[in-house]
Amino acid sequence: MTLNKTTIARLGAVSLAVIAMAACTKKPPVDVTPAGPSTPAYPTAPTGPVTGGQMGAAVPGSEQDFVVNIGDRVYFDLDSYEVRSEAFPRLDAQAQWLQRYPGVTVRIEGNADERGTREYNLALGARRAEAVRTYLVNRGIPAGRIDTISFGKERPIAAGSNEDAFARNRNAHTAIVSGAVR
Repeated sequence: MTLNKTTIARLGAVSLAVIAMAACTKKPPVDVTPAGPSTPAYPTAPTGPVTGGQMGAAVPGSEQDFVVNIGDRVYFDLDSYEVRSEAFPRLDAQAQWLQRYPGVTVRIEGNADERGTREYNLALGARRAEAVRTYLVNRGIPAGRIDTISFGKERPIAAGSNEDAFARNRNAHTAIVSGAVR
């Protein structure tokens, strides 16, 4: 196939017209809001797949669903393994969630603050984990679906040696071991 001068000129003109139109198209405005302490000063692109209207929503029956919508941690008073009354609604919700998803197994991890000896805190963490396990079993969850472990003061969630950090580190964490939707 041979191209004559007229065909080449026409292709050139069409190419220039396409380039000119592309250069003149209006780009969507970029929303740049003032940056706060945790807001970047520039727009960021979403990461991961984008699905219709439910971006970031937890999949029912997933570990994220349990953590975000139910809550995976309850707190204890100093030197105590008695489940506090404000923990009842969260533990009741955990029991209901576990009843809804009978294939899920969990591990209750007992924790303590940094005060006290390693041995004392391991024993206290074990009692805290067992108290939560007992609560869930009394709400109808089969004991075979719940393991316990104590981490004592070995896995703090809050750094620091102040009352706020101590209070946050005195907890029992319900961790999903298996059976959750992925």
